[in-house]
Amino acid sequence: MTRKRRAIVIGGSMSGLLAAIMLCRRGWDVEVFERVEKELADRGAGIVAQAELIARMNALELETRDLGVAMSTRKILDQSGAVTTTFECPQLLTAWQRVYRVLRDAFPPGRYHRGQGLKAFEQSAEGVVAHFADGPSVRADVLIGADGLRSTVRQQCLPLTLPLYAGYVAWRALLLERVIPPDVHREIFMTMAFCLPPGEQCIGYPVVGANNELGEGQRRYNVVWYRPAEETRELPQLLTDRSGVGHSISIPPPLIRSEHVSAMRAAAERLLAPQFRAIVRLIEEPILQPIYDLESPHLAFGRVAIIGDAAFVARPHVAAGVSKAADDAAALAEVLEAEDVDPALRRFEARRLPENKKIIERARHLGAYLQATQTAEERARSARHSIPQAVLAETAVLDFLRH
Repeated sequence: MTRKRRAIVIGGSMSGLLAAIMLCRRGWDVEVFERVEKELADRGAGIVAQAELIARMNALELETRDLGVAMSTRKILDQSGAVTTTFECPQLLTAWQRVYRVLRDAFPPGRYHRGQGLKAFEQSAEGVVAHFADGPSVRADVLIGADGLRSTVRQQCLPLTLPLYAGYVAWRALLLERVIPPDVHREIFMTMAFCLPPGEQCIGYPVVGANNELGEGQRRYNVVWYRPAEETRELPQLLTDRSGVGHSISIPPPLIRSEHVSAMRAAAERLLAPQFRAIVRLIEEPILQPIYDLESPHLAFGRVAIIGDAAFVARPHVAAGVSKAADDAAALAEVLEAEDVDPALRRFEARRLPENKKIIERARHLGAYLQATQTAEERARSARHSIPQAVLAETAVLDFLRH
């Protein structure tokens, strides 16, 4: 009998689960190792369920009915709250945890290991061995790094490839639909609404409820406010917690200093439309998310590959993160079905590297006007992509990949 080929997936989030499910469907013996001990379902925020993602899920016969809130209208509000520009763009808006739950339920629970952080790996012509900090070593034919922005797999393969701060941060929150004042709800809830203070962007849209509810009054409102923050002075201050401890990459919401939250709230009163001012007043514990670019020069390393956010992290404006992960996983599973591991991973890299680079570049173009500092080229991009019509037509739309 032919031995069943084995795959180790490091990272149990979206990209890891997508790759694991796709390989399982092709007859691989797959195990997923997630470093976080508790379930990931309470993570994340609102996302756009792009058509590409839904197509991949449908191909796997996963449940996509009632995946999110159908929305068609986009609008921009000026500082007085008046609608200045509208645009029709039908899309499905959901929450990270909704998609994650569908994927998690589709993968055998006994093959998903929580609280297992990768320490290191080694490989040879015969296979790859993963060594875990709290657990046994595991041998397989291929190792897939799907462990996100702080990827241990990428750090071993590409130690000099690091996240690059983009020059701005996002203040984020998810609000219960039922707490939104009726007049504000009526004006913006069932749209993708924007407010564009100079050099900034605030965006809000509806998503499913905390337990995937779609009924009126049971959904949530996802709000994100992008604000410039200079790297050497402002960003370290924002990432210094209430005890004076500095954090890298991100900071847990309960540790954000109260003066930074107060400054954000005061800025909202000065800069945002009254509808968004009302939304900000309702946020009890905002999330602070510094925005980063991550661009890996390679995806394949012998019997090891990196996918999803472990390899490329694009700024959120293209809303391509999950669909990009699905396309990475599909390409990887397809080549591994047809070829031996080493040549298959080289072909995977050749297919996905250009597509990921295109997404990164597009996201940089769309976000250039939000940066605290800009080059001459970025100022030129800002003039093109910051105008209201461009913001409405280009945000969270993947048409640029289809041409």
